[in-house]
Amino acid sequence: MIEIKIGTLEERIIKILQSQYPITLEEISKKLGISKERTKTELLKLQNRGILVLEPLPDKTFVRLIRFDIRFVGKRKQYKFIKKKKGKIKKVDDEKSDNIMYA
Repeated sequence: MIEIKIGTLEERIIKILQSQYPITLEEISKKLGISKERTKTELLKLQNRGILVLEPLPDKTFVRLIRFDIRFVGKRKQYKFIKKKKGKIKKVDDEKSDNIMYA
């Protein structure tokens, strides 16, 4: 069983590969929003670990997941901050209040 830390680039790449097949290097880099060179270096790291295989063709490079016994470890982190909305505070009008205007 291969353990991958949650919140890393490796986790995001593997989840994309699990959800979509066949996929190219360019499509992965577009989905992640990073450069093709950075994506290729991360994919080469995963290929050296024996998790996936890069299949270069003359015009495209396809990526294939070969290991499916992957476990994601670590605390789940939220990617985006959730802003909590505060409700409006209602003013209470008391007839017994000591307002100068209504005295």
